[in-house]
Amino acid sequence: MLESRRFDVLVVGAGPAGLAAAVRAVEAGGSVALVDDNPNLGGQIWRGGRSKFASAEARFWIEVALDRPIEFLSSTQIVAQRDERTLLAERDGSPLLLEYQKLILATGARERFLPFPGWTLPNVLGAGGLQALVKSGLPISGKRVVVAGSGPLLLAVAAAIKQQGAKVCMLAEQAPLGRVLRFGLGLWRSPDKLAQALDFRAKLSGVPIRFGTWPTLAEGVDQLESVKLSDGRRIDCDYLACGFGLIPNVELADLLGCSIDSGRIVVDEFQRTSLPDHYAIGESTGIGGLESALLEGQIAGYSATGAFDPARKLFRKRDHSRRFAAALDRAFLLRDELKSLASDKTIVCRCEDVRFGELKSQTDALSAKLQTRCGMGPCQGRICGPAVEFLFGWGRGTVRPPTFPVEIGTLAGLDENSEEENGREGVIRR
Repeated sequence: MLESRRFDVLVVGAGPAGLAAAVRAVEAGGSVALVDDNPNLGGQIWRGGRSKFASAEARFWIEVALDRPIEFLSSTQIVAQRDERTLLAERDGSPLLLEYQKLILATGARERFLPFPGWTLPNVLGAGGLQALVKSGLPISGKRVVVAGSGPLLLAVAAAIKQQGAKVCMLAEQAPLGRVLRFGLGLWRSPDKLAQALDFRAKLSGVPIRFGTWPTLAEGVDQLESVKLSDGRRIDCDYLACGFGLIPNVELADLLGCSIDSGRIVVDEFQRTSLPDHYAIGESTGIGGLESALLEGQIAGYSATGAFDPARKLFRKRDHSRRFAAALDRAFLLRDELKSLASDKTIVCRCEDVRFGELKSQTDALSAKLQTRCGMGPCQGRICGPAVEFLFGWGRGTVRPPTFPVEIGTLAGLDENSEEENGREGVIRR
């Protein structure tokens, strides 16, 4: 018999925003569940949040969540919508129905990758991806690493892997120095952010940092051997950690019917989406950083349980953090030169081996999918989608269930009508 669970509040995503939302929601006394596809709490940013290397803030929120009567459904992926207030999930290869009264989406963000010759070589990794691997035990001591792309994540990654013994050969930031300096001068309005930036810079003492610089070629035979940068430098290295900012994960929200604008879930001051009793928080509503995620999470947790007065008390801090996020967007805006990095032979869609030259004759994401299978692979366009949106100006493609590759047996969790209408167009793992 198909297992079904019911909760007053269901929170999808156990990163900082989801943790904060679940903690505040459970204070109202109802049943609260926290769902995440990872085995542990903390999400990507607080991966290993209970280890000795974790920040005090990470340990605090994780310990508080574990101390509350919150049900944590780990290693669980939401794959489809069963009906208006029921989601189909897969846990340990088995289907699971999750019914809820209120839903809080804390689906976070992922790295944006932009194709350039050689970017598919082994040991060319996302910046955050390399950091996650190091946290999970990847030996990095003594390895030569180039960190490149755009955004503050590069500083955090470079500092973290340097502390683990990596030799950071270069940090290449595509944003021009003048724009980053103007952003830095405005940090006096956010003393915590200024202190964090200065701390990162101190930890990166001795590491050359180049602005207005980006990777143009990754070279190697069986794996990465060197990286060529836009300023003409060629650097021998073992790893290239590369990412061009973050992209909100809005696929589940889109599938449910929440309004999406400029790639972000639209919310009101209480973090409510366009759907009644559905909330969204954290990076899925716009890349705002840790402080913003925690504040939005608490606001949604309070709001979902009717505690509007405590929620209102956090509005001012939340709005301040959003202004910081807007300044961040302006400072690290991607430059047009990045659109011309790929050659005709450069792979853009890694799942289906679709190359840049094949996409140039297409008119939009749908035609590219139909004619080249771009975005039809197991990642369902999560990697190539943002890339082609930036490269060609195409809009976002459609989202169809299941949102992740699943076992065939999981699709039995959909009723016959839903399976016929939705399931057959999804990606099925055999």
